[in-house]
Amino acid sequence: MARKPASSQDFETTLAQLENIVTHLENGDLPLEEALKEFEQGVQLAKLGQERLQQAEQRIQILLQKTEDAPLNDYEGNA
Repeated sequence: MARKPASSQDFETTLAQLENIVTHLENGDLPLEEALKEFEQGVQLAKLGQERLQQAEQRIQILLQKTEDAPLNDYEGNA
């Protein structure tokens, strides 16, 4: 299976690839060298996923800070 470069993947793709690697490793039928390569790729994907989650959390914090003090106004629809 061809993999996209890690930097261009979205979180869901990264997670799916990581789950696939975990499944392969759990089966236990990979040769040692291939298992090590899969494990290394899995570690890289886990780090990338963690970075993406941290970025999302930062974005949420920024959005909450921007709107936390926003005044509440009654909705004025076009009636």
